[in-house]
Amino acid sequence: MPASPAAALLLALLLSDPQVEPSGLPGAPALPVATAAKIREALREKGPSYRPEARHRNPDGSPRYTNRLILEPSPYLRQHAHNPVDWRPWGAEAFEQARLLNRPVLVSIGYSTCHWCHVMEEESFEDEEIARTLNEHFIAIKVDREERPDIDSLYMSAVSSLSGRGGWPLNVWMTPAKEPFYGGTYFPPRDGERGGATGFFTILRKIHEAYGRPGSTLEDSARKLTESLRAAFAAPRAGDLPGEKAIRGAVESYKRSFDPEFGGLLGATKFPSSLPVRLLLRYQRRAGNAEALKMATLTLERMASGGIYDQIGGGFHRYATDRRWRVPHFEKMLYDNALLALAYLEGSQATGREDFASIARETLAYLRRDMRSPEGAFYAATDADSPGPSGESEEGRYFTWTAQEIRSALGADRSRLALQVLGLTPVGGSASDRGVLYLAHPLEQAAKSLSISPAAARASYESSRHDLYQARLKRRAPHRDDKIVTAWNGLAISAFARAALVLDDASYARDAGRAADFLLEHALEEGRLRRSVTESQAGPAGFLSDYAFLTAGLLDLYESTWEPRRLRQVLELDAVFEKHFEDPAGGFFLTADDAESLPIREKPSEDGAEPSGASVAVMNLLRLHELTGQARFLARAERALKAVGGLLAENPTALSEMLLAVDFHDDTPKEIVIVTPKRAEEAAPFLAMLRKSYVPNRILVVAAQGGDLASQSQQVPLLKEKKARGGKATAYLCEDRVCLLPTTSPDEFAKQLQRRDKGKQGSGGT
Repeated sequence: MPASPAAALLLALLLSDPQVEPSGLPGAPALPVATAAKIREALREKGPSYRPEARHRNPDGSPRYTNRLILEPSPYLRQHAHNPVDWRPWGAEAFEQARLLNRPVLVSIGYSTCHWCHVMEEESFEDEEIARTLNEHFIAIKVDREERPDIDSLYMSAVSSLSGRGGWPLNVWMTPAKEPFYGGTYFPPRDGERGGATGFFTILRKIHEAYGRPGSTLEDSARKLTESLRAAFAAPRAGDLPGEKAIRGAVESYKRSFDPEFGGLLGATKFPSSLPVRLLLRYQRRAGNAEALKMATLTLERMASGGIYDQIGGGFHRYATDRRWRVPHFEKMLYDNALLALAYLEGSQATGREDFASIARETLAYLRRDMRSPEGAFYAATDADSPGPSGESEEGRYFTWTAQEIRSALGADRSRLALQVLGLTPVGGSASDRGVLYLAHPLEQAAKSLSISPAAARASYESSRHDLYQARLKRRAPHRDDKIVTAWNGLAISAFARAALVLDDASYARDAGRAADFLLEHALEEGRLRRSVTESQAGPAGFLSDYAFLTAGLLDLYESTWEPRRLRQVLELDAVFEKHFEDPAGGFFLTADDAESLPIREKPSEDGAEPSGASVAVMNLLRLHELTGQARFLARAERALKAVGGLLAENPTALSEMLLAVDFHDDTPKEIVIVTPKRAEEAAPFLAMLRKSYVPNRILVVAAQGGDLASQSQQVPLLKEKKARGGKATAYLCEDRVCLLPTTSPDEFAKQLQRRDKGKQGSGGT
């Protein structure tokens, strides 16, 4: 499309202006001198040894091209800093340039550990001919979806409505007014490649020819699509307070889709989040439903024995590509592992099974070892790809093995047992002899077949896992995204804090506390949360999930450490959250009221791979109501539940995580107060009883009579008039502020925990 006279004049002035410098990118306009100087300085700071993964290099090995993304903190954006594309970060400057030049905008959204994002970068964004077309006729913007979930959610919905599918990389063409008119996910570079009829280069050419042409319908399409998105993003239908009926409806839906052989939901691709194990465990407790318990435990068993679980290093990959959970997509995400640790912790409590507790320990050990920053916070993710012997990246190379590699690492004797216990599933059904490890046979069975005692077999197997891990460390590890995401760290804080109670290990609480303190120091600026921190640089303004997940983590930390400052931190965050995110009519917005304006301000109404911030926010408010006794928290929670009441009546599985809050609200939560004579640690015998009990709907307060009990009572009125009787630790078990007789006997406390108030419980059914 020919540029307008005004745009042509602007471009001519730019190119003749002594205040600009050539960008060096094919077909790209000149850069302002100040921007060019910043880019040079950023390169200089990296030093002469800097060797990024870039296709185009100078004779000395330095990158031939560098664009504005070198100035960004996001690891994903920096991965594209040496493409020949004139990438810009999302911002007003880029859209203003598009308006002045009358160009369409390409927004390409992904994340740093995304396999197909890497593929499209190599094929298209490193291609100089494609880059020239982009630079001459478009404004190109790169977005890290993990830093900007608002942008990702809006334009993912647009692409899904256009093509019926979504995923990453997400490529969206839009007007300078941010209204989308076309998009898709991965595109092959040219027609016919990778089986695609139309390639990225052809799409660019066709959009360029059509945009702004007299009679073109692209801008009309953009307006119509934006209007349809506004309708799709409209607040869900309100209704009555949801209760047991919604929970039962969700469980019945999961039963119909359940895979009775391998757990999870039926289908070839399996995500751990698709079947909400924690909801099923609560339903079994609520309704005595044996089938719900079987669904939960079978899913936990099959995931832990499959290749989706890293049998050597611990932790879970992102999802499985087969029904048996054996062949994973090899990314590892912080949020998946935090959520799965919570599921296995609850599974161990609900069933008493030590193997579930062991998986939780190993998952948390993986996070400690491989995903923790020196300051104590947790990194975002690791990649699916890693370099093989030839130097070319291969998906899953780091995690796969041959039988010969195992024999070489372990020797003949130990490898016999290891290869009986561990099976090898070929990756992608290829003829390669490399495979993913999974648990093929129980250790006891393998020991019997080899005439080894169970104790000797256990010792041999554990030493074999250690040695295989050490052998794996010699390989080139996958790229790690070192971004500290506030929301995902909130989930990790919850997992570690709850592990401290369930596993009776205070070191987990210390880890949770370090991560919390890092966020409160580095991701909190003038009372407002930031979405992320990378290399000590704070990222964009925080979103709904950042506030909700961190608040939940601090509540869990309060209940595992009994430090009053944690509850104060919760209340301070909640005050900001209520002011900027809450809809007075009920529910919560994804973005703050003073955030950047997008065409639509979303109110999330669906749980996905990670819970909706709205779901967790409701649970936070219910817990705060129980802790503080303040009716305003309950009123806010009930407004939010009514705001999605119609949705939960029609489609309860859309918000399965919110059903945990519904279960809490519909139950009579237990209010547990333990007062000790001198030190909180004296509550240990009572906590041992609580540890053995599955009591998901409860609050826990531990306070020492010799401490600042009076001041704590101002925050938690339940503490008023409570004392350690006879100089002994004393437990008070209350419901609706009415307490049973206090007891100094842990055994009596255990009996009290088993009492069930049926007043607000539904009958459920089997």
